[in-house]
Amino acid sequence: MNKFSDKLALVPNKPGSYQMKNKDGVIIYVGKAKNLKRRLSSYFNRTQTGKTLMLVNDIHSFEYIVTSTEIESLILEITLIKKYNPKYNILLKDDKSYPYIEFITKPYPILKVVRNVKRKKNVNKLFGPYPNVKAAKKTVEILNRIYPLKKCINTPKKECLYYHIGECLGYCINNNLNTVDMCKDIVSFLKGNSSIVTDKIKEEMTKASNSMNYEKALDLKNMLNDIEITLSKQKIDLNTNEDFDMVNYYYNDNYIAVVIFFIRGGLLFGRDYKVFEYLDNEEDNIIEYIINFYDKSSLVPKKLYVPNLINCELLEEYLKIPVLVPVKGKIHNLLNMCYENAKAILEEKQELIKKNDKERYEAIESLRQILKLDKLHRIESFDNSHLFGTYYVGGMVVFDDFLPNKSEYRKYKIDALVKDDLSAMKEVIYRRYYKVLMENLEKPDLIVVDGGKLQVSVAKDIIDSLGLNIKVVGLAKNDKHKTNMLFDSDLTEINLDSKSKIFLFLSKIQEEVHRYAISYHREIKSKGMLSSILDMAPNIGEVRKKALLKKFGSVKKIKEATIDDLEEILSKDIAQKLYFYLKELD
Repeated sequence: MNKFSDKLALVPNKPGSYQMKNKDGVIIYVGKAKNLKRRLSSYFNRTQTGKTLMLVNDIHSFEYIVTSTEIESLILEITLIKKYNPKYNILLKDDKSYPYIEFITKPYPILKVVRNVKRKKNVNKLFGPYPNVKAAKKTVEILNRIYPLKKCINTPKKECLYYHIGECLGYCINNNLNTVDMCKDIVSFLKGNSSIVTDKIKEEMTKASNSMNYEKALDLKNMLNDIEITLSKQKIDLNTNEDFDMVNYYYNDNYIAVVIFFIRGGLLFGRDYKVFEYLDNEEDNIIEYIINFYDKSSLVPKKLYVPNLINCELLEEYLKIPVLVPVKGKIHNLLNMCYENAKAILEEKQELIKKNDKERYEAIESLRQILKLDKLHRIESFDNSHLFGTYYVGGMVVFDDFLPNKSEYRKYKIDALVKDDLSAMKEVIYRRYYKVLMENLEKPDLIVVDGGKLQVSVAKDIIDSLGLNIKVVGLAKNDKHKTNMLFDSDLTEINLDSKSKIFLFLSKIQEEVHRYAISYHREIKSKGMLSSILDMAPNIGEVRKKALLKKFGSVKKIKEATIDDLEEILSKDIAQKLYFYLKELD
């Protein structure tokens, strides 16, 4: 409080957004407030615990922007979070998207599972969301087997196997096919009327059994079981066919559980939930969570129901939909059920989450003391992968407080002339932290490299040459490929108990960066060796690769091209680099 008392005295009692910064001037948290003075003071004039305490200890300075209204402060807050991606706003950057089923009726009836639904023009042909992706895929598979939908991606010049086995009407050879009734059945099924499809399957099952085609009958019986398991939904007697979502929450001891119900045509179609440790007050976190969910995860519903402690006007302004608080009746009872779900989830998971958080925080503090660091929040770890000493790639993973921050992971194509691990490590470390300097990105508190003394020395030399003061450590494996030692920046070995939480967390980071680098290498190799030659070429991305292949027709022809030939597609500098890169491979 003493540190910021002079500045806090000047903060107005007005709405706005505030930004907390660390000692490097990086924004680490963005919030909003109806009253900036009261909210900012609350961080420093009371005892904090858990994640909020870590934030307060990390604050070196703060800024604020005054707004005219609370909705302006909310919009500004969300805008700044998207721009700066602050690490303590992790709630707003780690949510997944849910799949929908898209039913295209013209020119041909096609069913497919889609995720990026906001780009779809005809949202009326989207069904979901499906919290279980397997359920969405199984639904599409079942309907494709029952109905003769178009299944091939392109339109071939002649009929394919699906036509001959009766699972397609032959849209490639037949025009003006009448699919109206079939489409009506499918839409009805996707809206929850499963009897249309199950009756059809039962009829076919009876025919197969009567004709002693028991194998087909068993197959159809299994399909019925799949429908029962995959598409089971809870009927809610709301006397309405409206589509809407519903949000409720329960909080206790700095932890909160949020539950979202998806209601489609009177059916509880599915639910989403999340448990997290929150900062500030619970209402702000719920509003931010809802906005984040509909910004990133799905289509905004036609209507949203929330409990009465939520500021409906703010959400209505931002989401541009009716946001309502039911006070009685069946929808109010359903909102209570949503609350009971949130309470049960938090009570079930809170102790385990608190135990895991306690272990993480203790391990972080212990490692910070061992390495003599002022603070330890962000860890960046590196590993390389190669194929028989060629085609090196690098991977970087980021852990905030020993939790993976996957949006910050990075992949690196390494110059094809690199033929050893140390050179590969040197290139990746230099490229990463040169960019950190040039773009004023957040610097890590610790760099972990996969390897022993040589890897640590190489990484430290690069960091020192860039004038950065970042601790570098190395995790080395024994001959059984198990991590057995930690090397400090001065190459001294740090003894860690292999059963300690520090050791387990560091091993988890090492396993994750190794997995990430390997998966990137497999991704490149899966494209084929010839494609890999271009994929690994310096300054050649997807656009330039396509342009080269379009002009020359093959990698073999590109290798035979002169620098002048390459300059017809590329700049002089890049053409020369590509020419000598390809010659080096011969």
